[in-house]
Amino acid sequence: MTQLERTAFDLPSDLGGKDLGIFLPIANGGWILSRNKPEIDGSYAYCRASALAAEAAGFDFIMAMAKFRGYGGETKHWNSSIDSVVAMAGLSEATSRVKVWATIHTLLQNPAVAAKAIATLDQISKGRAGLNVVSGSYKGEFSQMGAWPENVNHDQRYDLADEWVRAVKALWSEDSVTMNGTYVTMEDCESWPKPEKRPFLVCAGSSEKGMRMTAEQMDAIFLSGGTAAELSKASGRAKAISAEYGRNIRTYSMLTIVFGETDEEAQATAKHFADGLDEEALKGMMRAYGFLDAEIGKENDFVKKSRSSFMSAHIVGSPDSVARQVGDLLEGSNTDGLMLIFPDYPRDIPIFGQHVLPKLRQRFPTTPASAAA
Repeated sequence: MTQLERTAFDLPSDLGGKDLGIFLPIANGGWILSRNKPEIDGSYAYCRASALAAEAAGFDFIMAMAKFRGYGGETKHWNSSIDSVVAMAGLSEATSRVKVWATIHTLLQNPAVAAKAIATLDQISKGRAGLNVVSGSYKGEFSQMGAWPENVNHDQRYDLADEWVRAVKALWSEDSVTMNGTYVTMEDCESWPKPEKRPFLVCAGSSEKGMRMTAEQMDAIFLSGGTAAELSKASGRAKAISAEYGRNIRTYSMLTIVFGETDEEAQATAKHFADGLDEEALKGMMRAYGFLDAEIGKENDFVKKSRSSFMSAHIVGSPDSVARQVGDLLEGSNTDGLMLIFPDYPRDIPIFGQHVLPKLRQRFPTTPASAAA
């Protein structure tokens, strides 16, 4: 066992105003499209071990995506996945402190079904539940089950999500809901039990339409962008829009951490992952997002820039180096937190908790805004 793998620690969560969470790998392969990555089977057992490690380390939340079709390729990336809400219900029983956020796609679930599911999750978790709302951009994933609305474009999907979230909120707080929207219709609809307090709501949105829906309706937004400058611009825009509605939204981004005993070792590991890029799985991912035009003789700029085994921005280095880089990113981006991804969750989460979190607490010493809320 190396110095980095020692796990004897018990640190409280006290990261000044910054929320740190874990993006649980509920699908095989995790978030690295590579033949050379550590094996992640996406099982409940793996996620349970990861969740317990996250709670022991002092992370603020764990979140699980919802996935219904993988990207294939040699690694059969994400071809096998467990259900988000059911998994988080189980992890609510396994944990006692960390917040548990499940994902639901607005195109797939009636808001009354979603409201009851998350209210139940909130009851199981004793008030720790959260909901990640996805408006839907995966045509192949939804069309396989007849759930892709061909006549609803990108902006209209956010209009649908806006009505959907309003309906869920109303069902959580009102005795009966009647709603005659463009996309959501309810007639004297009841949903019991109610959550004791409204579950935390989060959504991703990089377009103006997506940011506006999220800033008006949600508690936090996941932003795209790999650099502090990119995130700072996006965070500033989201917060400005939120202020227009008299609200204050929290801004997060997603980040992969690759550890090594030294920076050089970590960089070599990252290169090893990159060298094993599963090209066919990458094409499957791009096709699912609607970005791949290679079949008709061209590839757009997004595809050309996205030829990476990493599915998010990433930081690589020794624990000291990672602590410095993560701190610089949080400070320079003016964001409120990060959702982290690891190549080997049970090994890497304790390393982050023991060697990185204490340095971040020293750098951001005030009481977390999330805990105060």
